[in-house]
Amino acid sequence: MKLNCGCLLAVVLLGCLADAQYFHNTQQPQQPQQPQQPQQPQQPQQPQQPQQPKQPTEVYHTCEVAEQYKIQCGAPSISASECEAINCCFDGRTCYYGKHVTLQCTKDAQFIVVVARDATLPNIDLESITFLGNDQSCSPVGTTSAFAIYQFPVTACGTVMMEEPGVIIYENRMSSSYEVAIGPYGAITRDSSYELVIQCRYIGTSVEALVIEVSGVPPPPPVAAPGPLHVELRLGNGQCTAKGCVEEEAAYTSFYVDSDYPVTKVLRDPVYVEVRMLERTDPNLVLTLGRCWATSSPYPHSLPQWDLLIDGCPYRDDRYQTALIPVGTSSGLTYPTHHRRFVFKMFTFVGTSPANPGKGGAADPEVMTPLKEKVYIHCDTAVCQPSAGNNCEPRCFRKRREVVSSIQRTFRPVTPTASSNEIIISAQ
Repeated sequence: MKLNCGCLLAVVLLGCLADAQYFHNTQQPQQPQQPQQPQQPQQPQQPQQPQQPKQPTEVYHTCEVAEQYKIQCGAPSISASECEAINCCFDGRTCYYGKHVTLQCTKDAQFIVVVARDATLPNIDLESITFLGNDQSCSPVGTTSAFAIYQFPVTACGTVMMEEPGVIIYENRMSSSYEVAIGPYGAITRDSSYELVIQCRYIGTSVEALVIEVSGVPPPPPVAAPGPLHVELRLGNGQCTAKGCVEEEAAYTSFYVDSDYPVTKVLRDPVYVEVRMLERTDPNLVLTLGRCWATSSPYPHSLPQWDLLIDGCPYRDDRYQTALIPVGTSSGLTYPTHHRRFVFKMFTFVGTSPANPGKGGAADPEVMTPLKEKVYIHCDTAVCQPSAGNNCEPRCFRKRREVVSSIQRTFRPVTPTASSNEIIISAQ
């Protein structure tokens, strides 16, 4: 089952007044002859007071935009310093928008918002961007495969006006949607998502553009897995350094150590997992995996959960299925059968939050929001002795009844669950 929901991550930059020039079908903001105070809307709905405005301490910013994707920012004669002042990029000839979200406020009371597809990893779905209002003025005035450009009056598109001494503030909220996969014990997403508050602040004849970031990722504590039969779950971090290198093989040439945690991953990044049996030298023993799953806390039985393997086989209801990595004699390990490996795509858990007033004042009965929390991996393990009728390997394409029957005949009692240290989701 899949749902589309609203979002939670901000990757943004600030800007100020500029004459924006876009490609052929993009409207240009009107150049005001004299700065003027924007007309006040008729008693817009007062929103919940936002948090104290602040600039993000660190934002994703890059000016490495391919020539064919560059969109001019500001007037053709703009200088490098003027370009930098409106948070655009300058290559010596042209001022253009970078790979981020840029907000500009004009003196004739217009929002200009330019969203780059590459502002986050994985990339933002530009077609999923929404603002508070749903009228026609909220649609992009121009789009390419790399950017979406929005321009609308500060009194349109659901914008709310607030007043402070000597200041008129126009505030809107921009967000993206994301796909949610729902399992029996929890829900996850692998799509980039974000939510940010944008403000145009008019102070006399001056104009300020302000963005308020909405999310953050707290550092989590470590976790250990003791037991009489010692098993260890660790994450590979090897990199390909030669031409023709196989990434799945190189990943297991080195592993994260305790001092490397918490490990930071971007959504859909591959996470290379190895579970190994320690302090055993019997080459006839085979380590097997039962269920492997992820939680948002160190406790294996906490909720929410997301299955990675079931009976040693990839969880079939995951759109991005876990992949088993064979461990043979070519691995160079002394006891290859004492190791199990698999790789999955990084995700974040999704939880429900209290209903908030929606567009037009309606209330959503349930809002699903990416938690941006830490992720822990757990695996139930067992030891198997091969026989003439069973090589202790999971038979992932057989009928479920046959697989369960085979496991019940050959597995020894289950050993302690092996758990990983913490993984956190990057804010990029």
